[in-house]
Amino acid sequence: MAYDVIIIGGALSGASVATLLRREHPDLRVLIVEKSEHFTRKVGEATVEVSGLFLSRVLGLGSFLAETQLPKQGLRFWFANDRVTNLAEASEIGPRYQVRLPSYQCDRAVLDEEVLRRAVAAGAELCRPVTVARVELNPGGLQTVTLRGPAGPETLHARWVVDASGPATLLARQEGWREEITAHPTASAWGRWRGVKDWDGLDLAAKYPEWARACHTTRNTATNHIVGDGWWSWWIPLKGGDVSVGVVFDQRLVDWPAGGSLGDRLATFLRRHPVAREMLADAELVEGDINWRKNLAYCSRTFAGDGFVLVGDAGSFLDPLYSPGMDWIAAGATRAAALIGAQQRGDDVAPLVAAYNHAFTTGYHRAFDALYRDKYEYLGEFDLVRIAFLLDLGLYYLGIVHSPYVQGAQTLVDPPFGVPAARPAHWLMSLYNRRLAAIARHRRATGRLGRTNDRHRALTNGYTLDRADARLLLRPLRAWLGLELREGWRTWFQADAKPAAPLPARPDPQPAT
Repeated sequence: MAYDVIIIGGALSGASVATLLRREHPDLRVLIVEKSEHFTRKVGEATVEVSGLFLSRVLGLGSFLAETQLPKQGLRFWFANDRVTNLAEASEIGPRYQVRLPSYQCDRAVLDEEVLRRAVAAGAELCRPVTVARVELNPGGLQTVTLRGPAGPETLHARWVVDASGPATLLARQEGWREEITAHPTASAWGRWRGVKDWDGLDLAAKYPEWARACHTTRNTATNHIVGDGWWSWWIPLKGGDVSVGVVFDQRLVDWPAGGSLGDRLATFLRRHPVAREMLADAELVEGDINWRKNLAYCSRTFAGDGFVLVGDAGSFLDPLYSPGMDWIAAGATRAAALIGAQQRGDDVAPLVAAYNHAFTTGYHRAFDALYRDKYEYLGEFDLVRIAFLLDLGLYYLGIVHSPYVQGAQTLVDPPFGVPAARPAHWLMSLYNRRLAAIARHRRATGRLGRTNDRHRALTNGYTLDRADARLLLRPLRAWLGLELREGWRTWFQADAKPAAPLPARPDPQPAT
């Protein structure tokens, strides 16, 4: 049986492509093949401003999100040192007021099912539960997809195959394109918890009244980050009361606890931090909902060809800090639909394929250099993260968020840093990220980490889409310059020092029982 498009994976990435294709080309025969009978919860629960726009204005999910998910109130960071014994004593970074642009905390099982339902309602066919055994690529011709389902193997053909298989990276693994980013050796453990304290709850407000009054927005529906040397944890509330909590750490800097179940090790690690210990005082892990992934960062050498395209995590994954995953899904789904639509109109796809590969490959590696290379060296330092966060956030608003909100959603075809105009921001961000990492290394070597991690509060008024807000970058830039003159000069002639040496390898944790 022949289709115009076969999409591997029916979650957000694949269902979005199907929706966009059927909307613009209602005669296309689109088949979605999904391995699961029902979606389960997964990571990638927090949206940011660009993905919020994609979900609400492009996919039309605004009312659904308002009714079924939680509004997100920005990002918040919590730090500690030996002088911190409770939540109010921890240094804090985050917004002072409500955020200006929509974003959400999403239960992905609920969101993915709804996006898939709408894709089917738009005319896409759905086959589930089936697995894809193999894809035979034929550039410029019909692609062959072999399925394995309850009725036995079945062979289908399509002009286009969209790989939205997520971390399974089906095509990238099959074709030998998948490469791990060894310069960013992160690992993660996560699960959902019940009974986590409410950051805005009456008990904490009564216990720490001055702390509660300092912030005029809700802390609880932010993506709270509790951070330490070489690691950070996310705290994402979900509709219904569960809280997604996970740890991401640089394996060169953090020695993960040994012994016991994965859930016990996650709880042990988190409770070393006084803020996490207080928030988890009465909490328990949801049984069976504990996960582990090692070596998170990877990228395909190829994202598209004449007959196939990789979207979302099927093509790459970098780091969950700042919740960028759905931004990349938005760009990939929009550009994939445009590429397939151009071929259907009879356009020459060769230059479009080349532009797709260049944008996503360049964007990925620029994002790594600008945001994440050795960032875990300084993630536990309040004063260094304050500078980086204000600059990262401001440049995100001015350089990435501004275009789709002001110029229109058609600009979503480009991933962050994937366009030539991003070069100046890439250069500046790579520079200050590299310098802050070098300063943190020097502090670690001299025993001076964490000195500002207690009793400091940096609550910001936030950025808008007004270009005049570029002036708000001056304050963190001045803080960076002052830091270099006070302290950074010690590393100016050390070639930024060396990254942390890797810790001895440990076996992967055993799954929780």
